[in-house]
Amino acid sequence: MSPDKQDRTEHTAPPRMGRLAAAAVFATTLEWFDFLIYATAAALVLGHQFFPSVSPVAGTLASFATFAVGFVARPLGGIIAGHVGDRFGRKPPLVVAMLVMGVATTAIGVLPGYATIGVWAPILLVVARLVQGLGVGAQWGGAALLLTEHAPVERRGFYGSLVQTGAIFGAVAGNVFFLILTAVLTPEQFDAWGWRVPFLSGLLLVLIGIYVQLKIEDTPVFRELQHRSAESRREAGLRKAPLVEAVRRYWREILQAAGAFFVVNATFYILISGMLDYATKTVGMSRTSILWCVMAAGLTQVVTMPFFGALTDRMGTRKKLYLTGAVLMALFAFPMFWMIDTGSVPLVFLALLIGFTIHATMYGPQATLYAEMFPADVRYSGASLGYQFASVFAGGLAPFIMAALLAATGASWSVSLYIIAGAAVTFVAVATIKERFRRDLYETSDAPVAAPVS
Repeated sequence: MSPDKQDRTEHTAPPRMGRLAAAAVFATTLEWFDFLIYATAAALVLGHQFFPSVSPVAGTLASFATFAVGFVARPLGGIIAGHVGDRFGRKPPLVVAMLVMGVATTAIGVLPGYATIGVWAPILLVVARLVQGLGVGAQWGGAALLLTEHAPVERRGFYGSLVQTGAIFGAVAGNVFFLILTAVLTPEQFDAWGWRVPFLSGLLLVLIGIYVQLKIEDTPVFRELQHRSAESRREAGLRKAPLVEAVRRYWREILQAAGAFFVVNATFYILISGMLDYATKTVGMSRTSILWCVMAAGLTQVVTMPFFGALTDRMGTRKKLYLTGAVLMALFAFPMFWMIDTGSVPLVFLALLIGFTIHATMYGPQATLYAEMFPADVRYSGASLGYQFASVFAGGLAPFIMAALLAATGASWSVSLYIIAGAAVTFVAVATIKERFRRDLYETSDAPVAAPVS
């Protein structure tokens, strides 16, 4: 056994993957629940609560614009967390992210509306949303690496996909919360105070952050890097500025990662948020019906994403399945809206179900694909930058762009073309990736690199 292999064996105890997976998924669920309930609230109530002086269409656009503001802050959160995560461990930025998100979400829940404090209401809403963006931007990389760097190499795709299910659990939980509230409250009660109740759950993230800090060890990959002598660390690439190193040496991979996420992120927010506004205001469906359709169809991803993640472990590639998903999403862009435009609940549900399933073919293996694209010493920075920069131009703006396109054209074909354009960006980005299936995650930027698998 080589010295490096011997050190690795001595200093990385076998992880308890069940506990790690449960903690990572639960933390990610609450993080995304807090972030995504804003999407539902933006579609249903925030327009007239915080922007009552404009028309209903302009109010919806304004509320979706503040939704997008959270995504603008995500790259900054990813930059800070990537630097800290590559220098001091994967766990610290994850814990801080949960605390920050919890405080910001609770603040939105108690924020007075425009009728009470006037123009300060939308201003403070934007500030809270920016802080939310910082938190979620910092969180994803830590949760993804916590699982992928602990996971057995032959099941890396499966465990990496579990991180992604947190977004689905969070979105579904948010929809369930709003369904319950709209069922038990009158419209007047919901508008007055009911919409605030889900945001108060942000305090739970403080408790989860404390648990992760006390009970979960950092990843074996980072612990091995920590164990090396100071000189060995410098030689192996434990940089004082890992972010600079990531951008300098791996800018192509960062751009590829961003492009790979483009249609994935855009369609996700179109499905969970944009469709709520479209189905109620354009198609004429009831709020309850479309919420149930989105929730039920989206919930299937807690099965399909781990399935597709595990499938890539058996296929010997993440890339081919991802490319297939991009093509299918482009092909389904028009049929999806044709089905939704019928207003038939079964057809709307089926359209959303197919859309979410296609989405899962890409989102499921994404965390593992990203982890295998970057060496250990810049992995947090590289993966976070790619993921979060795409979120600004794809996810954050998607509901706003969808509403603007519908307002300009009066027809859903414009949104279908938008989806197809996003799918083309993703296909080109993924096609150019030099895949390193089952890459040795202990490998650093100065270590010899195995021949890539195309």
